[in-house]
Amino acid sequence: MIKNVFYFFVLMMMVSCTPKQEMILVETDFGNMKIKLYDTTPGHRDNFKKLAKEGYYDGSLFHRVIPKFMIQGGDPNSIGAAPEARLGNGGPGYTQPAEIGAFHFKGAIAAARTQNPEKNSSGSQFYIVHGNTVTAEQLNSFASQKGITYSAEDIAKYTKVGGAPFLDNDYTVFGEVVEGLDVIDKIAATKIGNSDRPMSEVKMKVKVVK
Repeated sequence: MIKNVFYFFVLMMMVSCTPKQEMILVETDFGNMKIKLYDTTPGHRDNFKKLAKEGYYDGSLFHRVIPKFMIQGGDPNSIGAAPEARLGNGGPGYTQPAEIGAFHFKGAIAAARTQNPEKNSSGSQFYIVHGNTVTAEQLNSFASQKGITYSAEDIAKYTKVGGAPFLDNDYTVFGEVVEGLDVIDKIAATKIGNSDRPMSEVKMKVKVVK
């Protein structure tokens, strides 16, 4: 009995001493999104956390919104930008080596990039997948074109929840929204003007939380 109590005490100590995983909180006027970053993409994970802790994204915009596709932000030039300003070219002055592998399900957060053979990512710009549902036949076509093998679970998620599978194997997905998927829907429903920019500013504040 004493031995069992001892083991239980040790187990509880181990659980209580296990640090909580750091998460990303994106605050907007449409609500908040909590994001889990993947340990399988450590370069993107650490870079995004670093920028968030520096307040790099605070006051910047979701400057490009395409319903049933994605919402994009992370351009520092969007902070205080004039309504007619062309956005999407700003960044911290470096790119991030690709860490491609995870898929583009609805709520996935991925790194934007320009065309380059290495598929290196923007140092700060990212998009969150809004997406749409696809049929199993469409998914099989993407899989065949890109040499991807989707599991039964992947197929079920794409056909029932949706995403943007045509981007798989081309962009680095480094996390997912675990709370606030409805916020993506709300932002995607905003009125859009030139260059897919929302006509009313969609500002964000990004911070690291536990």
